[in-house]
Amino acid sequence: MKPARSLAAALAGDRPLVLDGGLSNQLEAQGCDLSDDLWSARLLADGPEQIEAAHTAYVRAGAQVLITSSYQATYEGFARRGTDRGEAAALLTRSVALARAAAEGSAREVWVAASAGPYGAFLADGSEYRGRYGLTVRELEAFHRPRVRTLAEAGPDVLALETVPDTDEAEAMLRATADLGVPVWLSYTIDGGRTRAGQDLVAAFARTAPHGHVIAVGVNCCEPADADRAVEIASRETGRPVVVYPNSGERWDPGARAWAGDTAFDPARLTAWAAAGARLAGGCCRVGPDRIAELAALTRALRP
Repeated sequence: MKPARSLAAALAGDRPLVLDGGLSNQLEAQGCDLSDDLWSARLLADGPEQIEAAHTAYVRAGAQVLITSSYQATYEGFARRGTDRGEAAALLTRSVALARAAAEGSAREVWVAASAGPYGAFLADGSEYRGRYGLTVRELEAFHRPRVRTLAEAGPDVLALETVPDTDEAEAMLRATADLGVPVWLSYTIDGGRTRAGQDLVAAFARTAPHGHVIAVGVNCCEPADADRAVEIASRETGRPVVVYPNSGERWDPGARAWAGDTAFDPARLTAWAAAGARLAGGCCRVGPDRIAELAALTRALRP
């Protein structure tokens, strides 16, 4: 169902909204090969029906917000594969349309968040977990602006500025989206109590203060335990609704090209997250529909 309320209005409700989980792991569960620099964004051209099916799996699990497959989709990335600018724009637009199609198949309100990943996602070398690319804020803004404008014009309910590793890129993305007429959430990726670039989270969240188009702040693509404290800091320092969607807790081994370690994502964390100010909660890498279904059930059971 297309929402009757804005996402900002829904965040003022008495329970957190449930985000989806990792898109890539669901696509892999569907048999898709993601061994490509464009990652899941490749399927915008080669297998859009798989993307819609993955979104639908999360809707069925209880997700109320779907994050599009555009995290790693950029004009520059598509150009490296020989995709011209017009076709790249159409693929970015398609990412929103596919999520919207899955959302409208639900009998309840489901919002669409257009994903804008960091510059490091375009590099496809893991540098989104380091930040500090050697670019100025102005250069990063110039990189992000064309893509976020195209995504905004596609009609999402919100732009998800996600997996942001440092405050310079956060500032660049906030400037690039300030005049688009679409609200945003800003979500840092963190390690311990700092951004991936090593900056203090209090100062990092403070960067959102001058930007009135920000409707939520928080963290994603991090250890579940790291997310706990970050929710408290984001809520206290900004007074805004908090978004939180950590990884499963497993770690990627680039040498073996495989995930290792134990799963630490526990939907029961929702109670503490909600008490600390979380209004959007879900999962990132390796968190699938089964976990989102558990999270949705717990959300319905929360006392207002």
